[in-house]
Formats: sequence, C-alpha cells, structure tokens
Amino acid sequence: MRKRNILIIAGIIVGVVILIPAWWLLSPLFLSETVDEAFPMAAAAVIPPEMTMAQAEAEMAAAAAADDPAMAETMPAAGPVTIASGQFRDVDSFHRGQGTATLYRNADGSHLLRFEDFRVTNGPDLRVLLAAAADPQSRQELQDGGYVELAALKGNIGSQNYEIPATVDPAAQGGSVIIYCRPFQVIFSVAPLLPAG
Repeated sequence: MRKRNILIIAGIIVGVVILIPAWWLLSPLFLSETVDEAFPMAAAAVIPPEMTMAQAEAEMAAAAAADDPAMAETMPAAGPVTIASGQFRDVDSFHRGQGTATLYRNADGSHLLRFEDFRVTNGPDLRVLLAAAADPQSRQELQDGGYVELAALKGNIGSQNYEIPATVDPAAQGGSVIIYCRPFQVIFSVAPLLPAG
C-alpha cells in the first residue's frame, strides 16, 4: 500500500513537471491575444468615424503633396513620415500571417514600427525582429543577414506599435519585419519592407 502511494505521488509530480512546459508550448495554439493600440500621434488628430487610420493617412499624404510651395517652405514637418511598409505573408501552411507593417520616422527623428489589420498564428514567446534580409525564408537566412530584436509580440491579433531604439539604423536593418518563435527558432511570418514613394 505504501509503495502504491509513493508511485501515485511520483506520477503526479512527473505529470506536473511535464504538463507545465507542455501547456506553455501548446496553449498559444488554442488561445489568442488581441491588442488594439492607437497610432501614437493620432491623439492630436480628429478622424471621422467612417474613416480608417490608413484612409486618413492617405488623405493627409495627398494633401501634403498638393501643398503650396510657398507654404511648404515655412511649415515644418507636422508628423510622422512613412519610410517603408510591407504586407505580412504566410511562411508555410501552418505558420500564417497577414496585415501591414509600416516603418515611420517621427518629426523628432525617432522611428516607430506599426502593425495594422495584423493577425499571425500564435505560438510561445513570439518576438518582433527587424531584419536586414528582404525576405528570409529560413532561420539561416535570417541569421546570415543580421537582425535586431525589437520586443516580445504584444498580441497575435490587432494594431500595435513598436519603438525602434535610437541605436538601430532602419535603413540598414529595415529589409523586413519578422515574427519569430524564440524557443523553436522558427519564422512565423515575414513582411518584406518596400520604401515609400
């Protein structure tokens, strides 16, 4: 009887030791986390309810392009400027991604990465990387080109912002945005960045 109790306790301990890491690795496949961050500069602008942020930015860009040259000389840059953007793509039939990644230069010279209409297959410990390679297909291509880790992914669904450290040169590292699973060293989605204009 005592031996049986010891075996039951040992089985419970082994089960807990196995289940905790298994839950951490597998639960993201069944759970999603939605983030809905506003564009940081949007607080100063009033956007009509029937208009999306992307539509408002397109109209502001068109208005800026049509400005009177005399006014352009006296007016400083009012807000962020899009320097590159790209669409997230699926890596394979399991690791899927969609939405837009846009790289902005703010009026103060800092840089911001924003995801809109974003959705990616969830996984454990996903990270946002800014990679030099334009469209890496594998971990090896990612490492060969070099990359900078910006932050842990805030959520696998929704609009979100990531500040780019002042020490990072987006022109050198801004070939693509990668959603990367650190424990398995797997690329979940890639957004090749194309220069604006």
